[in-house]
Amino acid sequence: MLILLPPSETKRAGGAGARLDPAGLALPELAPQRTAVVSALVALSADADEAARVLKLGATQRGEVAVNAALPAAPTMPAVDRYTGVLFDALDAATLDSAARRWLGAHVLIHSAPFGPVSALDAIPSYRLGAAVRLPGLPALKKLWADAVTSAFASAAPWFVLDLRSEAYVALGPVPATLPSAYVRVVTEGADGAVRALNHFNKHAKGELVRRLAQDRPRVSSRAGLLRWADAAGVRLRDGAAGELELVV
Repeated sequence: MLILLPPSETKRAGGAGARLDPAGLALPELAPQRTAVVSALVALSADADEAARVLKLGATQRGEVAVNAALPAAPTMPAVDRYTGVLFDALDAATLDSAARRWLGAHVLIHSAPFGPVSALDAIPSYRLGAAVRLPGLPALKKLWADAVTSAFASAAPWFVLDLRSEAYVALGPVPATLPSAYVRVVTEGADGAVRALNHFNKHAKGELVRRLAQDRPRVSSRAGLLRWADAAGVRLRDGAAGELELVV
């Protein structure tokens, strides 16, 4: 099973790893796109005012321009440790044992705007770039990434893909129709039985789900197998709309 996660806008600074190697990340065929986006971010950072405008940075966020300027030589850390925020705080990868972290590295890709999908244990620097930003000198990120990422997923040929990304990141690399997959929506049931989608708790629930999977490390190769694991584990995961699963919290 391959699990796709969105990134987070908030990140830990620093790191102890060597500088970014675009071809050394998961899905190395995406190295040209990675290099193009990093180069565009560095070039944009030469004009702090323009960078702040393009990246939609407030006055207290202008330090992010310098972070982008330093991208090629910046220290790195595993992606799953780089990101903070609701989902990654719930996943809390730093407290998992080595076997669980290895499982994350083998089964989880985190889909970033500058690097595309990277393994949970791939070493990446800090950066500032959202999925909707249009970088000068490049096509829209959707146009730059979508076909290349979809092709890379197809080449990787996982048995089953569990897509926990936000829709903005799905647009940067849809799962090919040739791969068995399920998109997860987080929902809750009211006292009247009505089902509604969640927003903030959506991210928390996804983080908890991936943490539980890393701890249990089930051998899942299909939608049915995932549902069997969830039922045995007491996780409320069920069939939803076509192509979707509902995570009930």
